[in-house]
Amino acid sequence: MNHIETLQDENQGSIPVNEPERQQYFMNKVRSQVEEMSKQAGRPLTCCINTFGCQMNARDSEKLLGILEQIGFVETDTDEADFVLYNTCTVRENANQRVYGRLGYLNSLKKKNPNMLIALCGCMMQEPEVVAKIKKSYRFVDVIFGTHNIFKLAELLSERLDRKKMVVDIWEKTDKIVEDLPVERKYSFKSGVNIMFGCNNFCSYCIVPYVRGRERSRNPEDIIAEIKSLVADGVIEVMLLGQNVNSYGKNLEHPITFAELLRRVDEIEGLERIRFMTSHPKDLSDELIEVMKNSKKVCRHLHLPLQSGSSRVLKVMNRKYTKEQYLELAKKIKDAVPDISLTTDIIVGFPGETEEDFEETLDVVRQVRYDSAFTFIYSKRTGTPAAAMEDQVPEDVVKERFDRLLEEVQRISAEVSGRDAHTVQKVLVENMDDHQDGFVTGRMDNNTIVHFPGDESLIGKIVDVYLDESKGFYYMGTQVKH
Repeated sequence: MNHIETLQDENQGSIPVNEPERQQYFMNKVRSQVEEMSKQAGRPLTCCINTFGCQMNARDSEKLLGILEQIGFVETDTDEADFVLYNTCTVRENANQRVYGRLGYLNSLKKKNPNMLIALCGCMMQEPEVVAKIKKSYRFVDVIFGTHNIFKLAELLSERLDRKKMVVDIWEKTDKIVEDLPVERKYSFKSGVNIMFGCNNFCSYCIVPYVRGRERSRNPEDIIAEIKSLVADGVIEVMLLGQNVNSYGKNLEHPITFAELLRRVDEIEGLERIRFMTSHPKDLSDELIEVMKNSKKVCRHLHLPLQSGSSRVLKVMNRKYTKEQYLELAKKIKDAVPDISLTTDIIVGFPGETEEDFEETLDVVRQVRYDSAFTFIYSKRTGTPAAAMEDQVPEDVVKERFDRLLEEVQRISAEVSGRDAHTVQKVLVENMDDHQDGFVTGRMDNNTIVHFPGDESLIGKIVDVYLDESKGFYYMGTQVKH
């Protein structure tokens, strides 16, 4: 048996110092407390997690739910639960306002149920002024933690139950990655897998590096082991997650490229599909394009954020590539993988953007011909360099440009997206169609959605579907029975 370093706890004996044994200890401890509280309530205690923001947050919430279920909570989808956790996002300031708005409502619920526990975590909590505001104005919140220490949920809950007062545990940064904790997945057949955390890019409009910290990559052996165990548990599609997956592995003791990691994941038996996001254009290598071209499992979809088509604006954004480099990269990818679906992010109205700059963006959209684009009106994010820039673009000008961009993106998307009509494609069925009875919804490997007649027995399976008709962003199809 391993010798586990321990600390003494007056009530409980010795507490392990090392992870994940330490968290296992607290999960056991809190589980007995939750059992006692359930007995007093005469029913199982419920928990509800509300997730704001990106897929990294969604994956974090699966881990948090795994811990809560292990300590005896039963998941529910209402805020009228015994334990409510908000996993927050702070990319845009209105996301923060939404959370404050919801907290007022939670306070009214807590008055009715004094034993209710409220916790806040995620990116918003990494901002010191947010935590100060909650400590002052929202005293009824029980636990506050950030993005770096979500694995500590049981320990923080234990501290709150013992001390009976607000617990705040925010780490400014970390090099720690804790493996082997429970996870409660939303889907049985597909899963996100974190390959790295944090970001080193410091784009001038973005708060992420400040709230998620510097890049830290997981060891490839841990990633492969996690995916193998997911596959053994019925998963056939994984999404490799990182703020910038293309810089994966640079800071490891034995550096490894993202392309090499993909090669290793590709060899896992039983895994059918591999997706990844997000890719930063400045780090996307020829080696990666080669792996995508030769792999049978890597999906024919790449999300490649442009943000602006103007080299001048890109420089102020600190994106580290030019319009010409981006176009050359897009061409290289399309030449290597002709049927690839390219999607992107574009910001309109960045400080100082002129009509000429905006026309450059439209030019890239016309040249690359994206399958779809997430278009955003620039919103000032306090704490980022761009928020302090002179020359903020007037709102009416931004709105008019945004509408023009949207029109162009949608026109091209309608032309591009229909290219597979009247062919048979493989579709992973994800759920029952929520608009039409007797239909299921699935995705092609290029990420396009398909609706076709079917029943629940198809969920989680990859089936051949004839695409009868393109509806712009999705297809209507018919299953091909063999």
